[in-house]
Amino acid sequence: MTDPVAPIVYIVDDDRSVREALEDLLSSVALRSRSFVSAQEFAAALRADAPSCLVLDVRMPGESGMEFLAHMAERGLGLPTVMITGHGDIAMGVRAMKDGAIEFLTKPFRDQDLLDAINRGIEIDRARRAAAGETERLRELWDGLSPGERDVTRLVVRGLLNKQVAAELGLSEITVKVRRGQVMRKMEARTLPDLVRAYDRIHA
Repeated sequence: MTDPVAPIVYIVDDDRSVREALEDLLSSVALRSRSFVSAQEFAAALRADAPSCLVLDVRMPGESGMEFLAHMAERGLGLPTVMITGHGDIAMGVRAMKDGAIEFLTKPFRDQDLLDAINRGIEIDRARRAAAGETERLRELWDGLSPGERDVTRLVVRGLLNKQVAAELGLSEITVKVRRGQVMRKMEARTLPDLVRAYDRIHA
């Protein structure tokens, strides 16, 4: 499914000439961008509700790009990140990838290599946003179940048969069958595996 919102690339680099060169490159392929001089400035900024990718310089005054990358998850920043540096080595690249970077590029790098990495990052974020949207939709469906329907669901997804669920909850088997049918309809689940996957997704 195509996201109707235009993607955006965030650039964090303390070198103005690098920021401007990257902005020009992205503009040339019709990609929106916003630039920041430090990781702190980026962290404090409001970000667009759109598929995004972060281009992050390794070495900057204050908090370095590597330090920022290592703590992004703690700050609730799940952006796919491309690290760029003029002073990289293999060990640094390995560390960056372990900390979640999708690419580690050493200057000077080919424009196409950077664009390929950015486009991959945008697709990763687009998929993440779609998955998050589906999980939120399933949570809304779950919230629409009655307490009794939720009780039945919790046991059904564990593999209990209707009569076992009935015995566990002190209900008649026909009541369990009725509630189970209502759950399948309300959760838009065609099969039991569909219901189990939805339940697991909501409660992950």
